Formats: sequence, C-alpha cells, structure tokens
Amino acid sequence: MAGGSLALNDALQIVSATDPGRVRAHNEDCIESRPELGIVVLADGMGGYNAGEVASGMAASLIASGLSAAWTADALKNLDRSAATELAHSRLQDQVAAANTAIFEAAQRDPHCAGMGTTLVVCLFYDDFVSVAHIGDSRLYRLRNDVLEQLTRDHSLLQEQIDAGLISKEDARQSHNKNLVTRALGIDPDVDAEIHTYDVMEGDIYLLCSDGLNDMIEDDEMQMTLIALRSNLELTAQQLVQAANDAGGRDNVSVMLIKVVQSFPIRPTFWARIRSWFR
Repeated sequence: MAGGSLALNDALQIVSATDPGRVRAHNEDCIESRPELGIVVLADGMGGYNAGEVASGMAASLIASGLSAAWTADALKNLDRSAATELAHSRLQDQVAAANTAIFEAAQRDPHCAGMGTTLVVCLFYDDFVSVAHIGDSRLYRLRNDVLEQLTRDHSLLQEQIDAGLISKEDARQSHNKNLVTRALGIDPDVDAEIHTYDVMEGDIYLLCSDGLNDMIEDDEMQMTLIALRSNLELTAQQLVQAANDAGGRDNVSVMLIKVVQSFPIRPTFWARIRSWFR
C-alpha cells in the first residue's frame, strides 16, 4: 500500500457465516472478501428460478474483483487521506455501476433470470476510514464503546413509512411489508448507490448482514451477542446466525464481522504532504 501502510491482514480480523435458514431451500445470499485490501461485500438476491442466487453471486464477485483491480498501490500513490476518500467513493460508484449493468443485461438475455436483482453492502477499509456503498435493505452496523449503531439506512417502503411518520419502529417489526425494497442492484439500467465514509477506531466491530438476521432478532440481542462474544469473532458470527434460525429462520441469513484489531493509518509521502498544503 502507498506510504508504507500497515498490512490490513494484521489490522483487521474478518469472519463470516451464511446459512439458508429454516424455510428456504436455497441460499440466495452471497459474501466475498479481500482481507489484504480491506474489501468486504454482502449481497442478498431476489428473483424466481433461483435467479436471486445468480444476481447476488454476480454482484459480490464482480464488485470484489473490480475493486481489487482498481484499488491498487499505484492508484493510491501520493494521495493524502482526503484524496483517498474521494477515490474510494469514485471506485465504489464505478464498480457498483458496472455490476448493475452486467446483472441487468444478463436478466434481459435469459428469461429465467428476468427481473432478478440484489441488495448490496460493500465496505472499503483504508487509512483508518471505511467507505460504504449500499443499496436496498441489507445493513451495516458498528459496535463502538459497547454501543451498536446502524450506519446504513434501508432503501425500503417500510423505512419510507417510518420516515414519514406513518408507522412507528415498533409497529414496523410486525409489518408484512418488510421485504419491499425501493432500490436494488440489477433491476433497472441505472442505480444510485448511497455512499458514505466513516472514521474507524481501534476496537470497533463492523457487522454486515442480510435482512434474514435483523428481521428475526432485535438490535439489542445483536448488541449483547457482540459484546459477550467479541473475543471469539468466529463464535460471534455463528451465534448470530443460530439466533436468527432459533427465532424462525424465515430467510437466508448472512453475517460478516470486521474487528479493528489495531489502527491502520497511512504515512503520507512527501508529495502528498506538499499537495495537502495547497488544498
């Protein structure tokens, strides 16, 4: 990495777990990670004839591979933190757009895949920040100082109703409209991913999940599980999946956990420091 960065393999611990649940015959969730580059991707597919599995698989694979090719030491050379953040947003938008086009065109070619799409959460960790792109109702949470916070906001009819004051969060949990997303990857020729960047701190735990987790268990239970088991991240992921299944497992459930073992700042190069003086 540029500027002599700490290897992300040493700074981040990444584990994952995915399960079809208790009701679905197939698992249409897909997860990918590139630990050495700080790339994690979670997609939850939708569509008949197992087309959701095709869409989520394409999204996760294309975005992880595309970012791996575009997020390189050469691309990051001489960039300060602000410029690296801008590049992260640009690369995420580019790869999401490319995956959207590929999925949309595949659906047009194959009648069995007509209308297929997928939700998406993709994180890119670098220089003590994480840039996040999301579409749909798969989520990213952060546990910091024993407080769990949802960082993404669902692109769903239910969330719009909550925002408009038409329904309370408590009533929303009993709603039958949980799975009606207002934005998905691959459904239309173009898609608008929501992208944000957050500062990362040592000790943070980031949780990516499909709605098969948060539809089945409360955020409070997630928080307690993360706090109680954080010393064993593999067990934490397994327990979250088990809790969703114990609660009924009505959907596929996928979990990705990223623990920040130590900070990973980039030491700016001489030219990056010079450039920052003129911003």
